[in-house]
Amino acid sequence: MKEKDLPIDRKRFMTAFFAVMAAALILIIRVWNGVHDFLPAYLQALLFLEVMNWYDGIVIDRLWVGHSRFWIIPGTEEIPFVQPWPQVLKKRGILTLIWIAGAAIVAEIIVLLF
Repeated sequence: MKEKDLPIDRKRFMTAFFAVMAAALILIIRVWNGVHDFLPAYLQALLFLEVMNWYDGIVIDRLWVGHSRFWIIPGTEEIPFVQPWPQVLKKRGILTLIWIAGAAIVAEIIVLLF
């Protein structure tokens, strides 16, 4: 594989990953929780997306990765690999706004498809 081909592979992976995760969220809300209407679907999607957003940023990135020796590659001990708190809060705040719109898209798909 050539170096210049890597971004396309990442795009393909992320597209497939996003599609699978969106489908899972839609199935959880519609099939498992039995939601038919827009507002309950929107609120459940928003809750799920926001909790995962902040959980990923705080618990996984800052606490688990930041305090585990497992993630340190030998020879790179001095290189910071965890984002500082201001950067984490800024990134998660921006994603909060994005997921407000994303939850509406998921809810509309649930209403239209089912």
